[in-house]
Amino acid sequence: MKVLVTEAISDEGVDILSRCAQVDVKLGLSAESISSIIGDYEALVVRSQTKVSAEIIEAGSKLQVIARAGVGIDNVNVDAATRCGIVVVNAPTGNTISAAEHTIALMLSLARHIPQANAALKSGLWQRSKFMGSEVRNKVLGIVGLGSVGSEVARRARGLEMRLVAYDPFVSVEHAGNLQVELLPLDSLLKEADFITLHLPLTESTENLIGARELELVKPGVRIINCARGGLIDEAALVKAVNEKKVAGAAVDVFPKEPTTESPLFESDSIIVTPHLGASTTEAQALVSRDVAVQVVDVLKGQPARYAVNAPFISAEMLAILAPFMEAVRTLGRLVSQLAEGQMNAIKLVYEGEISNYETNVLKASALGGILEATSEERINLVNANIVAAKRGLTVVEQKEAACKHYASLITIEATTSNSVITVAGTVMRGELHIVRVNDYWFDIAPARGYFLFSDHMDRPGLISAVSKVTGDADVNISSMHVGRLKPRGQALMVLALDEALSDKQIRQVLDIPDVYAAKLVRL
Repeated sequence: MKVLVTEAISDEGVDILSRCAQVDVKLGLSAESISSIIGDYEALVVRSQTKVSAEIIEAGSKLQVIARAGVGIDNVNVDAATRCGIVVVNAPTGNTISAAEHTIALMLSLARHIPQANAALKSGLWQRSKFMGSEVRNKVLGIVGLGSVGSEVARRARGLEMRLVAYDPFVSVEHAGNLQVELLPLDSLLKEADFITLHLPLTESTENLIGARELELVKPGVRIINCARGGLIDEAALVKAVNEKKVAGAAVDVFPKEPTTESPLFESDSIIVTPHLGASTTEAQALVSRDVAVQVVDVLKGQPARYAVNAPFISAEMLAILAPFMEAVRTLGRLVSQLAEGQMNAIKLVYEGEISNYETNVLKASALGGILEATSEERINLVNANIVAAKRGLTVVEQKEAACKHYASLITIEATTSNSVITVAGTVMRGELHIVRVNDYWFDIAPARGYFLFSDHMDRPGLISAVSKVTGDADVNISSMHVGRLKPRGQALMVLALDEALSDKQIRQVLDIPDVYAAKLVRL
């Protein structure tokens, strides 16, 4: 068998691969060049620069495995690989320490103006008074994302005698407490932190998470670090906040498009930039190279991979039965994650009816993937679902009931948070999801992809028209409406399917309507 390596990995990784295959290291290939030769290879190993597109994957007629020597899989079309039956693996833990240490290095560089002082002195200027710094001891470090890297940053910052606060709705209070971290809502963190560091994946919900509105909330003189993903911060808004002295400085290691030598961030002397060095240590590269090489060998030998990021092998017969439920329960998980308030600490999955007769681990993995996709770097699957949940202090329980009163099969997700319990349930009919329950309300929604407004209110005449007036004034079309109520003129839940999103201002207008208790925009 043959393995193609298109970016430099450690010699140890190459040696491991060489034990079971011919290894061709060909650096700097264009996408067209890779497509022209990939048909001869059973495995492809890349890092962050090679874009493994659907075209490359489809040209790889012999491919069994694609390995990304690093944490993310942004540059690999995982859906195309899954469709072609190709396992995608990565190394989610190999560069955790390296990224955490780089975060701390950039924080200290910001606090003490180290890059600027170095440049000034080497240019012939002795300017001690210009580079007056700040101690980090007793300062508040706000960690946005308390996953693997965020947790390691917390452990190191604790040694610097910093006070630690974090925003991450998908870790338990107990897990944060073990790290001596106080959990806060994002807006509260922004107002309290002296330093803010980001450790989240880039998703639709996290893109531009720190924008103009958020930068208006920060404590004057805050310093911001991003060693996670380009696109988490609105770069133009950050530059504006730095120029206006609202933000004292920033340190950025990642960019929306890489490699890059042009960015508005480069124009400010108060912003430190590095060319995506978070994982660039000898130790990290050796670890990730070894991790992916071992997994490639395992897959080529027909064995399971430890960090497979797409679904494990399922027989065609079983896939035909479970595939609609896998997509359905993932969507239910997304709904739970957006409706939940407070810190999540327990998840219960209940399978009723025919679906309870099947192996449901893959459904549990799909549910957790939907719940955690906005906050976890790791794609949740059968291999790592329990591990990822345990690392976040989440208790996951499954329950099966052979009988189901009203449906052939019903799947219910119950998420317990510090504030409440969120319950959603759905079934599959004619191959598509029907959401039939949200908390105590029952109805039947077959959701297409798009935006949904959930309005908890008192059932009274005129209320629906008042809400629709807000959407009408916003020129947002309602494609469908569903209402569930506990009793006439009692508490009710309305779900509006919208063609476009409502703004925060428009959501507040809905909340200002008398007898509306809660309103939340969800994207499915």
